[in-house]
Amino acid sequence: QVQLVESGGGLVQSGGSLRLSCAASGRTLSGYVMGWFRQAPGKEREFVAAASWSGGSTNYADSVKGRFTISRDNAKNSVYLQMNSLRPADTAVYYCAASLSSTDVLKSGNRVDYWGKGTLVTVSS
Repeated sequence: QVQLVESGGGLVQSGGSLRLSCAASGRTLSGYVMGWFRQAPGKEREFVAAASWSGGSTNYADSVKGRFTISRDNAKNSVYLQMNSLRPADTAVYYCAASLSSTDVLKSGNRVDYWGKGTLVTVSS
């Protein structure tokens, strides 16, 4: 049974930074694309970023390009999301996701094999 556990959320002022972490346990997610989604209050869950197993292929939502960076450490079975220049519109619950597909497929949301339970990020103005 694979579990994804997010950490690093919290309250930050507009323009600040946070780094989210997601650790997988239960098995090594060899070959899996890992990524992040978010869901703001009253809105649907949306894609944020994804990274291939090697980390050589990444994909970002237009709204976070240039501000967020996804990375992974396969030795630690973990993926990270460095979030800079945060805005109040970035306030959401951030979910870690894993998919045995591609970054494009994960971005579409059509195949997600594992979800984390989420971590709350609140950006104050």
